[in-house]
Amino acid sequence: MDTINLNAQLIKDLQVLQQDEIDSYHTYLKLASIVKDEPNRQLLQKIAHQEMVHYSTWKRYTQTDVQPNWTKVNFYFWIAKLFGLTFGVKLMEKSEEKAQDDYRHHLTHIPEIEKVLQEEEVHENQLLNMIDEESLKYAGSVVLGLNDALVELTGALAGFTFAFQKTSIIALAALITGISASFSMAASEYLSTKADAGDQDPAKSAIYTGIAYILTVILLVLPYFIFSNYLIALAVALMIAILIIAIFNYYISIAKDFSFSKRFIEMSIISLGVATFSFVLGLIIRRVFGIDI
Repeated sequence: MDTINLNAQLIKDLQVLQQDEIDSYHTYLKLASIVKDEPNRQLLQKIAHQEMVHYSTWKRYTQTDVQPNWTKVNFYFWIAKLFGLTFGVKLMEKSEEKAQDDYRHHLTHIPEIEKVLQEEEVHENQLLNMIDEESLKYAGSVVLGLNDALVELTGALAGFTFAFQKTSIIALAALITGISASFSMAASEYLSTKADAGDQDPAKSAIYTGIAYILTVILLVLPYFIFSNYLIALAVALMIAILIIAIFNYYISIAKDFSFSKRFIEMSIISLGVATFSFVLGLIIRRVFGIDI
């Protein structure tokens, strides 16, 4: 394709897209080299091939080669390795889609632009959704553990805080409550999954639920071991709860294409609402029964 009708800015915009394609190509190939599951490896190689086809399309217009940004390639490679294949590649694709959207209206002079972008959007998303990853298969169990721990323990902590007003006793009571509840929740998830007779392993579902619950409990109780002031400890615990909600919902919003804001607001309102109710209840119980520890 002759570039005589393309101005310098247009070529520069195309090179941005070209850069994204070559970076994605090398990232997918690098991930494919470490993936043990053969179907997932083939999917990654197929997506890498599509990225190279798109790179070649832009190269016909720019008439230049673009070198991969190895810092970016390695960044997404390690993100995928640490936080899961689906999360890593979808996060990378969202970055690429943003660049495409930013430049789409600048590229009306190029007849192939819509075809390439539509192919990128449809075909690659279809392939990404075919990735079979155990951590996402059991995401529902993790959600159950997190949700239940956040709602129950933020409420329990608020209630214990204003009933006992001593961090060591609050921490001990919360740990006993939280750890006991985690085993109970894991057992319930095991029985529920077994009764459903789906494709999930009941034992693994129980483990994912229990671990999510216990980790949440530990993080929420930790401030009571650090701070001697029970009000500061409660405030920090509630901030940690909001942070857990934000991080987890961001992960799920990327990996499973859910709305981040809707789920984040919903979980935050429920957790803080229960904590507020429990705070009032704990204060009432302290005054009615004259608890003084």
